[in-house]
Amino acid sequence: MTTARLPLFPLNAVLFPGLVLPLNVFEERYRAMMRELLKSDEDEPRRFVVVAIRDGREIAPTATGMPDTVAAAPPPERAPAEGFGPDPIQTFHRVGCVADAATIRERADGSFEVLATGTTRVRLLSVEASGPYLTAEVEELDEEPPGEEEGDEAGALAEGVLRAFRAYQKRLAGASERSLATGADLPDDPSVISYLVAAATVLDVPTKQRLLQAPDTATRLREELTLLRKETAVIRHLPSLPATDLTRAPTHPN
Repeated sequence: MTTARLPLFPLNAVLFPGLVLPLNVFEERYRAMMRELLKSDEDEPRRFVVVAIRDGREIAPTATGMPDTVAAAPPPERAPAEGFGPDPIQTFHRVGCVADAATIRERADGSFEVLATGTTRVRLLSVEASGPYLTAEVEELDEEPPGEEEGDEAGALAEGVLRAFRAYQKRLAGASERSLATGADLPDDPSVISYLVAAATVLDVPTKQRLLQAPDTATRLREELTLLRKETAVIRHLPSLPATDLTRAPTHPN
C-alpha cells in the first residue's frame, strides 16, 4: 500500500474524488501551508489532504467559498493543532481525500484563494503537529476494480441512482423535467456517478463521510439509492421547504 506524508487541511465538509473545492485561506497556519506548496515546481502536483472534522468545531476564519470581501485585519496566529484537542487524529474522520491545488493565488493581505480538485481517497495513519501546520501520514484507498458480475451490478445501480437523483433534484429545486440534466450531460462511469451524487445531495457531514469511505462503488450506490428515495419522500411532505436555497453551493466556515 502506497503511503505518503502530506499537509493536512481539516474542514467541516467532505471532499470527494473528482469534485472541485474552492477555499479562502485566512489563518496563518494554513497560509504557511500554501506558501510551502507554492515552492514546488509548477508541473508538479500541489497536494494536501482534506479531512472532515469529527468532534467539536474548528473556529478559524478559513472557509470554503469565495466571499466578496476579506477581513480587514489578519486573525491571531494559532498553533498547528489548536482547536483539535490533545490528540488531533481523534478529532478527524480517518478517511479523507487528497486535493490537488490547480490554483493558489496570494492576495495583497497575505491570504490566499485556492482552487483544488479531489483526487484519491486516503486513510490517516498519523498526524504530526511539530511544524507550522498539520501534516499526516496517509495510505491510498484504491477501490478494487469490479469483476464482470460486480461491474454489471454497479452499472444497474448507477442507472437507478441517476433516476432517483433526477426525481430528488426535481423535488428539491421545483424544476420542470426539461430543466434537469439529461443522460448526455452526466458521466457513465458508476464510480464517478457515485461520487458526483454524494457531493451534490444535501446531506450532513457524517452521512457524506459514510459515503466517502464506502468499501466499493456498488455499496456506495446502494446507500445513495436508499438515501435519495428517503430524502425525496421527506421533501414531498414538506411543500413549504425553501428548496431553491438548498440547491446552491454552501459555504462551510471552520
